[in-house]
Amino acid sequence: MEIDYEWSMPDSNTFSMKPIKNFIKQEITDDLWIDPFARNSKIATITNDINPGTAADKNLDALEFLKTFKDNEVYGVLFDPPYSLRQVKECYDSAGLMFTQRMSQYFFSDLKDEINRIVQVDGKVLSFGWSTNGMGKNRGFKKTRILIVAHGGIHNDTLCVLETKKHEQLQLV
Repeated sequence: MEIDYEWSMPDSNTFSMKPIKNFIKQEITDDLWIDPFARNSKIATITNDINPGTAADKNLDALEFLKTFKDNEVYGVLFDPPYSLRQVKECYDSAGLMFTQRMSQYFFSDLKDEINRIVQVDGKVLSFGWSTNGMGKNRGFKKTRILIVAHGGIHNDTLCVLETKKHEQLQLV
């Protein structure tokens, strides 16, 4: 596994930070890429953001957006959700929607299960956040690259994880 470390000023628009922009540029292809939390980013082929005030192609709840794709239809996903449940609630509140207790309990795992369903074998997921959990090997993914973007001072690092889908999700018996 390749691990890189770079520094950048923090920015709420994750993909505008130079090291992250380069990380994405090195992995993105002309295949079908989607971004369920795009805000105003237009990097992916199809973009979504729950907030209708953004430049996204669609304005659906991220899980509903992911459900619009067929099994194994997508080559790549840019997965940059709000990094905490508090931030998720703020996103829903700002869009005039209610974030329920049930949603918070399963929010990230439901999204990852749906991403797993739609990403084809050998497809990629680029995850961004405060952890390197990513999609995980139980869903059939293998981590191949991590970029740590330090922001200095009291700011949390941004962790960027590249994973490739190696096989269908393991079935637990």
